[in-house]
Amino acid sequence: MTATLDLIVIGAGMAGITAAKKCSKAGWSVAIVDELPYGGTCALRGCDPKKMLRAGAEAIEAARRLSGKGITGEPRINWPELMKHKESFTDPVPESMEAGLKEAGVRPLHGRARFTAEDRIEIEGQGEIAFRHALIATGAKPRLLEFPGAEKLIDSTDFLNLAELPQRITFVGGGYISFEFAHIAARAGAQVTILDRRTRQLKMFDPDLVDMLLDRSRAAGIEIIDEAAIERVEDADGAHRVVYRTADKSHTVEADLVVHGAGRVPSIDHLELGAAGIETEQGGVKVTPWLQSPSSPRIFAAGDAAASPGKPLTPVAVFEGKIAVSNMLTEKRTEPDYTGVPSVVFTIPELARVGMLEEEARARGDVEVRFTDTSGWFSQKRLGESHAGVKVITAKDGKILGAHMFGPDYAELINIFSLAIKLGLTAAQVKTMPAAYPTGASDIGSLF
Repeated sequence: MTATLDLIVIGAGMAGITAAKKCSKAGWSVAIVDELPYGGTCALRGCDPKKMLRAGAEAIEAARRLSGKGITGEPRINWPELMKHKESFTDPVPESMEAGLKEAGVRPLHGRARFTAEDRIEIEGQGEIAFRHALIATGAKPRLLEFPGAEKLIDSTDFLNLAELPQRITFVGGGYISFEFAHIAARAGAQVTILDRRTRQLKMFDPDLVDMLLDRSRAAGIEIIDEAAIERVEDADGAHRVVYRTADKSHTVEADLVVHGAGRVPSIDHLELGAAGIETEQGGVKVTPWLQSPSSPRIFAAGDAAASPGKPLTPVAVFEGKIAVSNMLTEKRTEPDYTGVPSVVFTIPELARVGMLEEEARARGDVEVRFTDTSGWFSQKRLGESHAGVKVITAKDGKILGAHMFGPDYAELINIFSLAIKLGLTAAQVKTMPAAYPTGASDIGSLF
């Protein structure tokens, strides 16, 4: 390719694909490159395949909760068949994504890319490409672990492709990945342990509801050990022995599989950003509030690769990609609006959050905080669920500042609070919503 492209997008995840199509539609010459199959983490190695596997765990849990309440027998997961169910979604994605890009006029390229100058990249084995603008949307990768034996761990991608599920699984780290996968594995019959070096797990979520999740996790058979510093992972009779320390005492846990769930970092170190004068901070590409590199203005970044205020979530990556290319196209300085972005830990049941934590809200002034234990409500009673709760935070003027939920189907219900926060609605206005009955949404009026 000898002509100078208007835009080269590095990373064919949802942020990059959305941005590439938008610019091509505007008449720009656009190419996109990725060394991995098109679709990105969410569609192929994260959100979507995880929820496909979770469907099996949900079915098992639903049957167990209603055991003795009209449901009999002991259901079980056939892991290889569940994996085929997952693959029925993931396998067609790369070809479908690439076809959609071609139809939109975007040239798809494959291979590892690196910058060779401020206006050029090189694709391994394919030569250089000149560009007017570039969008870095390379996502994130597992954080490097530095204890002996760390190479024995598998990452989240490997877990989502396991042909068989081992009997004993230990997760290192107490974040989204560990808890979500642990809840799937436990319902599939595995003996599960989570080792976390921190005192508090899932610190971005309401601590009262996290405590409720921890209780529910333990009830599901998951062992959770906090303040556990991994010392090493070693071979042990065809399996693994994880050696960890709590306070001043050393412990071990035997596992057939050890999974890295200890965080992710921007995947940018292979790009040779220095050749283009691109600065980094907090591990990501340094950007202005409008997602432009201050040191290399023709370069923009979006999603997990950017050191922006946005959370590492797919919807954030998508709208950051749209904002970045809009700023390229119009030469304006539009900033992303992160108001009302919800976040969910897809355990069983799920933990959801939107807006401020209680601690953040109280630091800003006088607020009203209402916590409701909803475990005895009809919505949970009909499912046999024992743990559920909601915390809603409102300002003095009644506007909703934050909502925190733990319980069945609350991942859907949190979206109503997301819209309320986005639009600046008050609790009184939300309570006027006539909801279908009986549904989870019909509970909202009683939560304020």
